[in-house]
Amino acid sequence: MAEGVVQTVASFQVVIAATLFLACYAFIVAEKIDRSIIALSGAVLMIVFGIVDFQTAFTKHVHWETIFLLIGMMMLVGLSSKSGIFEYLALKTAQSAKGNPKRILIRLAILTAVGAAFIDNVTMVLLVAPVTIAIANRLHLKATPFLITEILLCNIGGTATLVGDPPNIMIGTAAGLSFNDFLIHLTPVVLVLAVLVIVCCSLYYAKHLKIDDEHKDLLMNEDPRDYISDFGLAKKAVVVFSLTLLGFFLHNLLHLEPAVVALAGGTLLMLLGAKSYKAEKVFQSVEWVTIFFFVGLFVLVGGLVEVGIIQQLASGMLAITNNNLTQTTFILLWGAGIASSIVDNIPLVATTIPLVQDMSSQLSLSASETAPLWWALSLGACLGGNGTLIAASANLIVANIAAREGNPISFIDFLKVSVPITLGTLVIASVYVYFVIILLGFA
Repeated sequence: MAEGVVQTVASFQVVIAATLFLACYAFIVAEKIDRSIIALSGAVLMIVFGIVDFQTAFTKHVHWETIFLLIGMMMLVGLSSKSGIFEYLALKTAQSAKGNPKRILIRLAILTAVGAAFIDNVTMVLLVAPVTIAIANRLHLKATPFLITEILLCNIGGTATLVGDPPNIMIGTAAGLSFNDFLIHLTPVVLVLAVLVIVCCSLYYAKHLKIDDEHKDLLMNEDPRDYISDFGLAKKAVVVFSLTLLGFFLHNLLHLEPAVVALAGGTLLMLLGAKSYKAEKVFQSVEWVTIFFFVGLFVLVGGLVEVGIIQQLASGMLAITNNNLTQTTFILLWGAGIASSIVDNIPLVATTIPLVQDMSSQLSLSASETAPLWWALSLGACLGGNGTLIAASANLIVANIAAREGNPISFIDFLKVSVPITLGTLVIASVYVYFVIILLGFA
């Protein structure tokens, strides 16, 4: 009798956990209520219903390294942006192209891709999009070609490193992959993809990138230094950013986690700017809505882990592929790519990480044997963010900024470019994963 009651309670918890997760996911996709509120609500209910123990939730399921890595980078970028250094770099980039619109598109795209590799995507587009619109207005051109190209390159550039895109931070933390691991294994294919996409966009938009010489002169006569509001802070930001990146490269030798390096960089710049910028102002630049979304999401997914749903999904996927690691790798890559074109890749990756961990456990895979699954998940989730205008937070932010400034981006116009590029990049990523990572064993 007692055994039957236990089984009934366990079945009840499985139903509750699945219902809560699906309901929260539906609300997150619908975007009617702030996603951080939904995630936290789901997390609280998981604890209230006894699906996840409170202590277990915050010691086992919340990836604190991910949280503190995000906070550290947000502190660093938030304070740096107060100096005007990012606007300065954008205008200097445009002027280096001698006012040629096609070259400006290419150089702003490169700046966005490189920036997105070291600054989270949302922050990068918040910095570059307004300046891009201002440059386009001075040239009397529509900003749409520039903005769409930047969206695409932002998502591609963010794929290259551990800190470039939140899904990579989550994957790196869960899998124990270092900054250099991402740099070595993903940056080469990302460079190829970035070059191809920039070429495609510059050719596709060529007819929209023609201007009069007088408009070129207007741009060239502007002084980028006018955008620097605090020269002292700008110099300090460049030094601290350089030291932080060096710390990421050397964190294994220094025996420091990437989160510690990021927090050290953010804290150092706060110390250097303490006389001019109060701590409250810097902490206000941290996107706490995003931080609490992550915390809630980790606990929400933890509920699925606790009741065994993730384990069952892992077993089901392995049964479909007959334990074939290569097939499983490509299902992950394309499944994540297609799914993240429709829904936000952050909750998608948060759900998939324990799935990969469970598959690795069931197949008794070593860390090196599991690596192809992690690289496939990263490439699929990040590149899939280019699929539609609602596929990634950065996409939506650019669209909102563009609409506010009178340069709306049509959903259909975006699809005309994004769908072929997303499919093309996923194909190239698949070829790379198969020949380089799987066949050559470069995992």
